Order: sequence, then C-alpha cells, then structure tokens
Amino acid sequence: MKSETQYQTAVTGSESGATKWWVLFLLTLVYTVNIADRYVVSTLIEPIKHEFKLSDSEVGFMTGTAIALFYVTLSLPLGLLADRVNRKRMISVALAVWSGFTVMCGASSSALTFFLSRLGVGIGEAGCMPCAVSLLADKFAPSKRGTAMSLFSVGAAVGALMGSAGGGWIADHHGWRAVLLVFGCLGVPLAIILMLGFREPRRGVFDKPESEVNRAGLKETLRHIRDCKALFHVITGTTVLTFWGWGLVWWTPSFLARSFHLSVGDAGEILGVIHGAGGGLAMLCTALVLSRPRAGSGCSQAKLVALVTALATVPSFVAYASPSLSLTHIMLWVFIPTIYVYIGPSASLAQNLTPAAMRGQVVGIIVFVTNVANLVIAPQAVGFLSDTLATHVANPAESLRYVLVLVSLTGLWAAWHFYLAARYMRAEESERTSAQMPGVSVHGS
Repeated sequence: MKSETQYQTAVTGSESGATKWWVLFLLTLVYTVNIADRYVVSTLIEPIKHEFKLSDSEVGFMTGTAIALFYVTLSLPLGLLADRVNRKRMISVALAVWSGFTVMCGASSSALTFFLSRLGVGIGEAGCMPCAVSLLADKFAPSKRGTAMSLFSVGAAVGALMGSAGGGWIADHHGWRAVLLVFGCLGVPLAIILMLGFREPRRGVFDKPESEVNRAGLKETLRHIRDCKALFHVITGTTVLTFWGWGLVWWTPSFLARSFHLSVGDAGEILGVIHGAGGGLAMLCTALVLSRPRAGSGCSQAKLVALVTALATVPSFVAYASPSLSLTHIMLWVFIPTIYVYIGPSASLAQNLTPAAMRGQVVGIIVFVTNVANLVIAPQAVGFLSDTLATHVANPAESLRYVLVLVSLTGLWAAWHFYLAARYMRAEESERTSAQMPGVSVHGS
C-alpha cells in the first residue's frame, strides 16, 4: 500500500511537465483514425450498396453490424486485458490490426470478403478505447479529466470530418475502394510512433493511499455498476445517446442522397464540415466549460449533458422532418455538434466513479453497450424499418426519412438518464457532507 509521501510524489510526477499533453495528443490522433476508419463506410453506403447489389437491411448489416459483431463482443475481454497488460503496446497492436483490415476492405472482390474484412476491423478497434481512457485517467487528476477527455474527444470530430468530407471527395474522384486503402494506410506509422512515444504510467496514480490497486474480475465490476446508481445511469444514458446521435448520423448521408438527391461527395462535404468545424468547436467549448472549478464536478457534468441533449432533440427532429434542404442543413449544424458534447464528460464520469482496478473493464462495458446500440441496432433496425415502410408509402425513397424522424425523439430518453445520474451524485455529495458535519466545530453559536 502506498504511503502518503509516495502518493504525493507519484501525483506530482504524473502531473508535471509536458508529457501528459504529449500522451493526450498521441491518443487523440489514434482516436481520430479509429473514428475515421469506423465511420467512413457510412459515407460509402450508397456505392457499396450498388457495387454488391444489396438492400438497405443488407448494407446496414455489412457496414455496421459486421464490425459490431466482434467490436462489441471483444470489448469486454479486451477491457479486462487492458487492466492487466501494457496499455500503450496493446493500443499499438490494435491500431496496426484494424488499419490492415481497413486496407483489405478496400481490396475486397466480393460481399463476403468485405464482410470478413469488416469483422477484422472490429477486432482491432475493440482494443483501443479501454486502454486509451484508462491511460488518460493515470495522466490527469480527477478534477482535470473532464477537460482532458473532452480534448481527447476532438478526435471523434476530426475523424468524422475525414470520413465524411475526405472520404466523399476521394470516392467521387477515385472510387470507394481508394478511400479505404488510403484510410487504412494512415494507421501504420502512427502505431510505430505510439509504441516509441512515451512510457506506460503507473495505474491508479491519483488514487488515495488507502485505495490499494488490486485486480478485479468482471463479476465485481458488474456489481459495482449495479450498486453505483450514478454510474449505472451514466452508462445507460451514454448508450441511448449514442443510438440517438450516432445512429442518426450513420444514415444521414443516405438520407441526403435519397431525399435531396445529393451525390456521395456533396453529402460528405456538407457533413464533413459540420463534424470537423462544429463538432471540434463543441468539444473545445465543452473542455473550456469543464476547466472551471465548479463546472468540473460530476453533478455539473451530468447536468450539462442532460440539458444539451434535451435541447438538441428539437433540431434533430426538424432536420429529418423538413422537406427543405436549406432548413435541414441549418438544423444539422445545430444537432450534429451536440452529439460530441457527451463524450468527454461521460468518459470522465465513468473513470471518476470507478476504482482503478476496474477502469479498463468499465470502458469495455461502455464500448460494448454503446456500440450494440450504435453499430448493431441502429444500422440494422433503421434499415429493416426503412425496407418495410418502403412498401407502404407512396414514395419509397422517403421511407428512410420517416424512420429517422421517429429515432430523433430518443434524445429525450438519453437526457433523462443523465438527469438521474446528476440527482444521484448530488444526493451522494449531500450524504458525505452530512456525515462530516458532527466533526465540524461551529463557532459563535
């Protein structure tokens, strides 16, 4: 068990210098490539669909469910592994694996080989987030994690920009296969830099001396999530919010192509700028807000996500319901940036509400449930409902619009869970304050 002196020395060493910012920068680049490789296929849905002669249900399975089969399945054991092995090396290997399989997706000659290659992408990407978030938790103090995780999440905005605008431009000029070949090659040099770029930090460096870092199994971790109501609602809210926001975004390029007759490049350009500029600005603003002492508390972070998500449900509804491309474009500018706000606070809350020995597993569980919602349910259910509805409406091309309008309302459900998480954290803070009151001296009474 660490003594108080050892604890203070470890904390000072972890917080000092530019090392933690260099680690944050490298991991943000990894997250950028992760998102770009995972979501670029949503920009390529239409050409992939026509290339392999697929229905909406089939292309949803090929592009979303395929990667999710292994991504979500392996996130739990890889989260457990992240609590036991060198996390830096694990991320480097995972990056090399998913990059190689992304190249194989571009070289696929049939729907079967594309499907199998997407499974490989899922295997590699499953090893990224548990390690990355756990590493950052050992580089930044609990009060700074909201800011650090929000800056880390800028990688999602940049990755989505690359996948939408960059992927769309390359597809228009060189075909969809070239997109995947280029994106896959980006990860190899980054994997080498990451392997050599910094030392693995000690686990639980910011835990108090009395908090011995022991190994914990999945059973203990699940029990902790069940007993910690605030953490339970953070995970549930994050899951529903991912289904709402990223599920809608997954099908938005196809929605713009079908309802407004845009090309893949035009749809990608519109969405890419919104993701890159709007999403990046939203992340930076979130980091700035959370850098304030009072806003950095867990209760305040949960309230922020609840409020932003509830308000953003309105423009998400209007964006898919409006017959006007101009109004849809404006509403997407309001809606899409908001789906980045939750990433930093939810990751920070999950780490702060979890003992060090369970942090990789908790992230693995979050990766599992959120991507079941995002990469399994959203692509498959939306595709199935669109196919089913197309046979019952006058204009079959508009069936996707009607399904997305319905899905947009789930934002209110997500906001409710973050509101409950805030209430539980506030109640726990009040209980701790009350427990300390008997020992407080009151003068002048």
